[in-house]
Amino acid sequence: MSAIHHFVPLVHRGDAVGRHTLRLRDAARAGGFESQIFVDITQDDTANETTSILDYPGLAHPDDVLVYQFATASYMAAWLTEREATLIVNYHNVTPSNLITPWDAFVGLGQKTAEEELRAMAPRTTLAIADSTYNEQHLIDAGFRATAVVPPSAALSASALTDRARSEQPSTARGARWLSVGRLAPNKAVEDAITALAVTRRHVDPDATLVIIGRPATSAYDRAIRRFVADLGLRDAVTFAGYASDEAVATAYAESDVLVVTSDHEGFCVPVVEAMNIGLPVVAFNQGAIPDVLGQAGVLVDTKDPYRLAAEIAGLLGDAVRCRAVQQAATQQLEELALDTAADRFISLISSLQVAGAGT
Repeated sequence: MSAIHHFVPLVHRGDAVGRHTLRLRDAARAGGFESQIFVDITQDDTANETTSILDYPGLAHPDDVLVYQFATASYMAAWLTEREATLIVNYHNVTPSNLITPWDAFVGLGQKTAEEELRAMAPRTTLAIADSTYNEQHLIDAGFRATAVVPPSAALSASALTDRARSEQPSTARGARWLSVGRLAPNKAVEDAITALAVTRRHVDPDATLVIIGRPATSAYDRAIRRFVADLGLRDAVTFAGYASDEAVATAYAESDVLVVTSDHEGFCVPVVEAMNIGLPVVAFNQGAIPDVLGQAGVLVDTKDPYRLAAEIAGLLGDAVRCRAVQQAATQQLEELALDTAADRFISLISSLQVAGAGT
């Protein structure tokens, strides 16, 4: 094994999968391996970091290891399955199609295709690596025989986050500042956070606000959410920031009082880790991989009741002792996740396959 190459449909610097892939590439190179990122679609912001997949056949070597970053449907899946080199699947989760189809049938069909592609890759894959135990079960259910869990090396760096100063408690001179980070997609269910904000402003904190950072996944959902905000009279209270640079996202964490995660489905949720890194309290629905990622470093809510969600957020922000306990738990949880060594552990896991193969 002399090369560990990564394959992904496209790479954005501000995207979790893209950031993760870039860091794995760097870790492979630091480990002495040749490593390139091959893409189907070249993006302007990463054009100098990637190579077209069409160029790979001319560069291929029999002992290459090919790592496929699996997060969506792509013809890459079938193309990689047909090659003879060692194949590794790094699974980031596929959003269930039933959460997407009502808003965009075409995108929903793509999710179903991705589920089929995942099952088709199972017999051919030497090792499938999930970024959470929740996602690992998806791999097992899909038929993968050898699986492992390594969390994603995708969060904004701790130094980038902690460069922004953040007060430990929300100021009493203003309303609480809620934050939501992630694609504006149906599975993120940001409408639940918006409804809870309406309850909070009516009964607890009339000046509370919500900033939503993330590019829209479907135009229909984006339009519906904006209409919902307008219908609730929250136009002045909810900010749709759209896509934001890493610097802008780090600033938003620093200026917020709580990260609110109301997703119906999460395979990992990188924003939770970023919030923990800066000591920002997290309140999230108890589903998917969230309990494993968050641990005791936040509040898990078991109901969609907006009054309960509003009460949990207000109760946490109004309790200085509890906030400090959450921040202390976040420090321990981050140590257990050990994300700063995740990329190196990923590459070491692949390297061990060569050692095991040499002994058989």
